Amino acid sequence: MEENMDRLIAVILFTATIHIIDTLSYSVRLAGIKTKRLAMALSLFNIIVLVARTANMIQAPLLGSMVDRAIAHGQVSLLLKDFRMIIFSATVGSIVGAALIPSFVEIFSKGIMALERAGSVPVLISSAVYQGSFKKIKRSFKKPGIGVLKRLRFDRIPPTFLILNLIITSVSTIGVLSAIYAGALLPDYRITASQLSGIINGAATILLAVVVDPQAAMITDQTLQGMRERQEANTMVVLLVAGKILGTLLSQFIFLPASKIVVLLTKFLV
Repeated sequence: MEENMDRLIAVILFTATIHIIDTLSYSVRLAGIKTKRLAMALSLFNIIVLVARTANMIQAPLLGSMVDRAIAHGQVSLLLKDFRMIIFSATVGSIVGAALIPSFVEIFSKGIMALERAGSVPVLISSAVYQGSFKKIKRSFKKPGIGVLKRLRFDRIPPTFLILNLIITSVSTIGVLSAIYAGALLPDYRITASQLSGIINGAATILLAVVVDPQAAMITDQTLQGMRERQEANTMVVLLVAGKILGTLLSQFIFLPASKIVVLLTKFLV
């Protein structure tokens, strides 16, 4: 039992880390606008994304082992509570990421300019270590405030922007989890069930690529070109972050229905 709790805590921490970084990704556009170096901002952030991918690679087998152990010990009924806690950690991670955005934009903007001076990422990292730049980062931290909310402009941001992002986030948050949980409900066919997560996440990815990302890119480019005010870009990021937080909350409600759909699809396939 203690070992299972350790695995659950590890999965929760990795899930929270993934969603912190995922939430911070929205603010990369703000740092790019601030420094007028959007391409460099996106490139530099890819290094941070490696942390999320590493966390995901470790999280997945841990989650799978939890399910296998629950099936082996006849404790599948206890998994639902664990999965609820994992989904909740996604919400907590999203909130923490949102609170870190003001500090992240400030720190990341300085990192972009430092990268331009250094010329390469290895040189940037070595100079940060040897010149004690990590100590300077502390001075860049900002307390999150509600002042930015008073200056938001919603008149030129499509309302569907928030709604679609909310739906996409809710589906992607539980895509893998619902498939793995469905596999626990159908232990003899859990491999087939787990593979169906690609269908769930695929639909969310298509919506993200076709609707949300192009709209966000257009607003960002228009802000860089002076066609929009920076407050509109700030509004876009706030809406994206709000949609992500609300989406992780909504995923609690759609988790079981999604798992049941995967169960039905699995039975149909086998």
